[in-house]
Amino acid sequence: MAETEKPLLIKRYASRRLYNTETSDYVTLEDIAGFIRAGREVQIIDLKSGDDLTRQYLLQIIAEHESKGESVLPITVLTDLVRSYTSSAQSVVPEFLAASFEMLRDSQSKMMENLGSMPNPMATVPGFEALQRQQEAFLKSMMAGWPAQGGTGPEAAGAGTGEQGKDEELAQIKKQLAELQSKLSKL
Repeated sequence: MAETEKPLLIKRYASRRLYNTETSDYVTLEDIAGFIRAGREVQIIDLKSGDDLTRQYLLQIIAEHESKGESVLPITVLTDLVRSYTSSAQSVVPEFLAASFEMLRDSQSKMMENLGSMPNPMATVPGFEALQRQQEAFLKSMMAGWPAQGGTGPEAAGAGTGEQGKDEELAQIKKQLAELQSKLSKL
């Protein structure tokens, strides 16, 4: 158990090959992405200089997935990230993103724990309302100017705003959650 708590050490040789120190074999970027998807922390170190290259390789993995059409990050988010490197907001953005992902991860974990035993698990997730407000603010700032889903006209751009829009979104989320719950109970 202690073995999985410390990061998997990957050494980069001068030939740029990546070496898994646990299994004593060479790995690819896709292998490293697989370790991360499986919940493993990874640390990539340059063998000669001792420099930590983890951030560089994680960005490379993301770039490769984005270039293969496996887009997760909308263009506006990428653009705003680039802008944050040249603005005074640069010190706030990384902390905000880290906190948002941590809250999302915690909420998903708690929701999955409660999914089987509660009629409406979303209502029982601690901090759900705060998470929802933070995510709405984040999405508004990152996707300013994008038309709402379902159309491109002025009426579509206003969809999802106001009480009626929020009620419709909540009803849609509840419906999707009920469908997910039904599928899980069949398993």
